[in-house]
Amino acid sequence: MAHPSDLSHDTLLGGRIAYSQFRIGYRTGLEPVLMAAAVPARAPQRVAEIGCGAGAGLLCLSQRIAGLTGTGVEQNAETATLARQNLSANARDGLTILNARFPETLPDGPFDHCFANPPWHDPDGTASVIERRDLARRAQPDTLKLWIRGSARLLRHKGSLTLALPVSLMAAAITQLTESGFGGVTTYPFWPKAGREARILLLQARYGVRSPARLLPGMILHEEDGSFTAQARAVLEEGAALPGLQEARAPLEPRRGRSLT
Repeated sequence: MAHPSDLSHDTLLGGRIAYSQFRIGYRTGLEPVLMAAAVPARAPQRVAEIGCGAGAGLLCLSQRIAGLTGTGVEQNAETATLARQNLSANARDGLTILNARFPETLPDGPFDHCFANPPWHDPDGTASVIERRDLARRAQPDTLKLWIRGSARLLRHKGSLTLALPVSLMAAAITQLTESGFGGVTTYPFWPKAGREARILLLQARYGVRSPARLLPGMILHEEDGSFTAQARAVLEEGAALPGLQEARAPLEPRRGRSLT
């Protein structure tokens, strides 16, 4: 268990969520909050976050949609313990954390929705001396493939997978999604400022469907002075759903049994 002096005590969604994280090592960025704003869930559906870290994504999603149940999967034991503490501090009784290496160990499915922000830094890069930072940032050569295929094993038919990725991995991820049985791949880019090249994006797809791919307008994150745009503030501070993405998706059909296919 982490010593209290190793932690900073922060908040998410404009103070709506109490959130502790390690002072040194991987620090939570925008991606988990943006993913949580994209997942097309509704109560009482089941959700799974792969590589959940200290639980930011699960906390933000369950703040927007009360009554969800599900599991976060986290390989680092210290981080998994911290995620459990964060869920408890925010009374997220329907959510649990599995300390395991994915996809060698899978949570009990099926799930209606999965989401993940996979590590993407060069696997040949220098490893961090802090294990939890290295796990969160440095990919293995097959990380993207394994996480997408593992998520397919967890999802029910027509369940959704949402990925936060750098733009450089877009083509590889779309190819892997298609090869793993996903369809209806929707791309949602984030523009740092108006007229600037996008650096990160969300890919969202459904397992077992054949719908065509879609490219949405996405969202501009910052004004010219560096402050967040009104749309970005609504998502990052108020917990709103991403504009345009939720409307682009038809409602999930009612669950029929427990089959994964």
